[in-house]
Amino acid sequence: MLQDAYAIKWIFTDNVLTDNQYLYFVASISKILHGKYEWTNKAGWEKVKEEKIQLPIKNDGSIDFEFMTGFISELEACQISKLEAYLVITGFSDYVLTFEEKKILEIFRKDEIEWKEFKIRDLFEVNSYKKRFDANKVNILEKGHPYVVRTALNNGIRGYLEEDEKFLNDGNTISFGQDTATMFYQEKPYFTGDKIKIIKSKYKEFNKLNSHFFVSAMAKSFSMFAWGSSSFNINIIENQEIYLPIKNNEIDFKFIEMLILAIQKDIIKDVVLYTDKKIKVAKKVISNK
Repeated sequence: MLQDAYAIKWIFTDNVLTDNQYLYFVASISKILHGKYEWTNKAGWEKVKEEKIQLPIKNDGSIDFEFMTGFISELEACQISKLEAYLVITGFSDYVLTFEEKKILEIFRKDEIEWKEFKIRDLFEVNSYKKRFDANKVNILEKGHPYVVRTALNNGIRGYLEEDEKFLNDGNTISFGQDTATMFYQEKPYFTGDKIKIIKSKYKEFNKLNSHFFVSAMAKSFSMFAWGSSSFNINIIENQEIYLPIKNNEIDFKFIEMLILAIQKDIIKDVVLYTDKKIKVAKKVISNK
């Protein structure tokens, strides 16, 4: 069990809950806790046990477990369908590695790569946000421009804001949480909360695809610091060092991008196979009705 974590056991009825029913409860609990607690106001059990959640009930007032099971199954089928369409549109449904991609992975796994150490200041500009938006004083929406904070969830995006666009930070940058060392690639312009630095590449080759490598390298470099023990100012960030693959003493962007594509294919293979399996099961259930 992780620090500050605890297990919750169902005791209200004698029912042995199914996976789908547990998912329904997890979603219900998460909904009431989202945005209510944070590092300085932890969701301890003494607080959480007093929270109230809404559940579907039958005419006699008992919990409608059957509805919960069916509802989650329908959501799963809907999301699987969306996932299938996404995989086709993005080309990820083709998970078979090319000869060159297999070679790239082999080189990486055998560490037959020439590496070079770079200071972050040699690669990026580290800037402050244009304006800090306090989460307690803004209207967080489901549309607008991304509102990036120090959370490790959802690519750092807490929600969306419709504020003055002159305070938007540039897209195609990395957002960096100063006291959490959480960092994410932000494709589009965004607003920020407190203690966020904007890391902008000095290289025109920097993009969404190769950003995965840079963010991973930076996260590894900052992992030596204990969470919350430091607040990283610009000087500390700029002088942190990362290792990158090079060719002719220059960053090998082509290798980086091919490696990322190969890893994506390797990982997405299990997702595609899982999707295919779920779709076959769903079609079988429908045909038997």
